[in-house]
Amino acid sequence: MIEQLWKEYAEKKDEQIRDQLIMACLPYVKSTAQRLSIYANSAQDTDDLINAGIIGLMDAIEKYDPLKGASFKSYAQHRIRGSIMDEIRSMDWVPYSTREKARRIEKVYAEFEHNGNKEPVEEEIASALGMTLDQYYETLLEINRMSISLLDDIFHNDDEIIGDDNNSTDPEKELLMTETEALVGEAIEKLPEKERLVITLYYYEEMTMKDIGKVINVTEARVCQLHSSAILRLHAKLKHAGIGVRV
Repeated sequence: MIEQLWKEYAEKKDEQIRDQLIMACLPYVKSTAQRLSIYANSAQDTDDLINAGIIGLMDAIEKYDPLKGASFKSYAQHRIRGSIMDEIRSMDWVPYSTREKARRIEKVYAEFEHNGNKEPVEEEIASALGMTLDQYYETLLEINRMSISLLDDIFHNDDEIIGDDNNSTDPEKELLMTETEALVGEAIEKLPEKERLVITLYYYEEMTMKDIGKVINVTEARVCQLHSSAILRLHAKLKHAGIGVRV
């Protein structure tokens, strides 16, 4: 239905068809805004994120090029999520102290990775940081509001990845993306079981943190801690593999 509506709109440029297409995509806009709202500033509510998602959707409707190979639905989903993330990032809500804590934790993960040790457990990380386990958990909760952007930084130039111009896709970029995605997949497979499950359910199954908690029988706060830990472990692993990520 969505693909057909876009084709009809592309042919006729009829505003009524465009509105139908927007309505057909609106459930995804709303669900994405809801999932990402936990990372938003207190001054931003879900409606702000929905509006940003709709702007991304309208941008996708006008810029989508079927010759690039991706379906309209996939392209629109990418644009919707990217637009919502831009809205969240537009508010510089992450204190410097929080970024420093994230860097400290990632550095400890990187040291374990560099030394070829087994995957460190939480108690080992807390000890290396000079924290109690409870302090470490509190820090992970604090970091979680910024952790969604940390993984996105691996693919930080969305426009270059998708390509908005009329030129053919750059084969070198395609190869780089394929190799990077493979490394990310390998890094995810090496995560501790619960962290791997959280990443899989959140990013691939697009579940909310609350729903993930029900699946793995932990609190939503615990899911956020596992998510933060997983993202920082991934950063450390990918840096060790030579992928240019940043905190």
